[in-house]
Amino acid sequence: MASTTRRGNSSLPAGYVEDKSKGPTLRFQDSLPKLPVPTLEETASRYLKTLKPILTPAELEASIKAVEEFVAPNGPGRKLQEKLLARREDPKHKNWLYDWWNDAAYLSYRDPVVPYVSYFYSHRDDRRRRDPAKRAAAITTAALEFKAQVDSGTLEPEYMKKLPICMDSYKYMFNCSRVPAKPADFPVKFDPNQHKHILVIRKNQFFKITHEVAGKRLNTSELEQAFRRVYELASTQRAPAVGALTSENRDVWTDARAVLLSADPSNAKSLEAIESASFVVCLDDAAPVTLEERAHAYWHGDGQNRWYDKPLQFIVNDNGTSGFMGEHSMMDGTPTHRLNDFVNDVIFNTKLDFSDPSVRSSLPDPQPIKFTVTKEVEAEINRAIQDFSSVIGQHELAVQAYQGYGKGLIKKFRCSPDAYVQMIIQLAYFKMYGKNRPTYESAATRRFQQGRTETCRSVSEASVAWCKAMAGPESASVDDKTRVELFRKAIDSHLEYISAASDGKGVDRHLFGLKRLVEPGQELPAIYKDPAFAYSSSWYLSTSQLSSEFFNGYGWSQVIDDGFGIAYMINENSINFNIVSKGLGSNKMSFYLNEAAGEMRDLLLPTLEAPKAKL
Repeated sequence: MASTTRRGNSSLPAGYVEDKSKGPTLRFQDSLPKLPVPTLEETASRYLKTLKPILTPAELEASIKAVEEFVAPNGPGRKLQEKLLARREDPKHKNWLYDWWNDAAYLSYRDPVVPYVSYFYSHRDDRRRRDPAKRAAAITTAALEFKAQVDSGTLEPEYMKKLPICMDSYKYMFNCSRVPAKPADFPVKFDPNQHKHILVIRKNQFFKITHEVAGKRLNTSELEQAFRRVYELASTQRAPAVGALTSENRDVWTDARAVLLSADPSNAKSLEAIESASFVVCLDDAAPVTLEERAHAYWHGDGQNRWYDKPLQFIVNDNGTSGFMGEHSMMDGTPTHRLNDFVNDVIFNTKLDFSDPSVRSSLPDPQPIKFTVTKEVEAEINRAIQDFSSVIGQHELAVQAYQGYGKGLIKKFRCSPDAYVQMIIQLAYFKMYGKNRPTYESAATRRFQQGRTETCRSVSEASVAWCKAMAGPESASVDDKTRVELFRKAIDSHLEYISAASDGKGVDRHLFGLKRLVEPGQELPAIYKDPAFAYSSSWYLSTSQLSSEFFNGYGWSQVIDDGFGIAYMINENSINFNIVSKGLGSNKMSFYLNEAAGEMRDLLLPTLEAPKAKL
């Protein structure tokens, strides 16, 4: 994923206009360009290029025929392209893709949010705050500071390649929730001026902590007192795990929600208190130590002490370790990455005052949020717990915390760190399977209005040629000079595609948009019936990068049963991989990633110029 930066606005390219009446955060929003629609010829050419390395010659020939038929002067692609261009120009749509994508990729998606849509960050340990109440209070203080900037519109926008990018999705960060419904879920946003509380969950019990009293935000000492009180109030017993319902298949949860609401009229108020909360702090009665234990804790937890429909959940364990879990539907990883990076930065570098000892005597106690749990509701909860255990039990997670080197050395090799690590992943997969298969890397398209993501197809003819030279049957006869040359070509090919994808010129979203415009009852064009279309977008490797020196883990699930989800962080002196699969051998893949990273370092170290001897 392309990295984002913050900077002062000194020189803006042509076409970008500041509208200061919108406030600092959204001041460039209206002058951001609209997401482009590539030409049919561009997409056809790029699409075929991605098929060459993954198809047999006979398969490729059939695909070429289907593509040529699609883009021919009277081909079906022409009319669909005209419709798509008209949609792009329609003032109703700031982004021709936005509504379609949110619906198809997230809101209509029926599999459980956890583990298939959720993602996590694992925070570095805070040695000054081993006490969980202190850790929770510091995290909440920092998150409330970030929230204040978001709510007031004073948060500085982000930039990609010195261009301001879309900040629209930040409105779905705080005081929001996803709500289950058929056939598609929907998001709800509550007025932050009317709802000034966080949701705290401990032993399945829900509590409302008001974070602003008499116009003044609670300080860290006051928040710490409130968290300590929650630990006391929840110490005696576990409550029925109403939160487990949010771990279900979305249709099952929709029906269970109706059962919950019909059980007692007061349950509607309890649901609103949860859904309107600024964010969630889960106080888990767990003490994960290893990176794998932490990854499991933050990615899904025990399936009970959560409300998975909330976009922001900070998790604090009894041993003071902490992390974050995000719900993906209305917001991609870059905004929550910025939030978590900010939270940890201000804590570790004491950029906020966490030391004010004063505690007001007038503060309200944490308020329990109660549910009436009937036998019918209890049956729904029991089924959800069972289904969660079954789903999570199928997954295998491994962490490769590679300490050999990081972006410091990679940059000395004159490589893009992201493209370099993509090649580690390609080589590891080739070592494990003897071939390369379709690979997804997330590319951010946030430089466009309401931009989200595009697919970067990481497998190229150049990457396959290099993998074969490194680990193929004939690799023993290939010299290192040739391997380095092939490696450079593979890197260049990757950079070309990810740059195009970030510029809205990838193939997957364009082909998706054209397909959406096929009328009901109209015959599907041959390009979509070609087996290569489904195969080339079956992500045997689903990958993405978000890096922070404050995290020791980041990850999510695989997207197909025969695939891996590989999240990676590239820090100065280390690379962290989180590997998830449905029993394909995540530990074996971890081994091959380690081996590939070492072999690539050994290949490229001799290319560095030797330091000149001091006279």
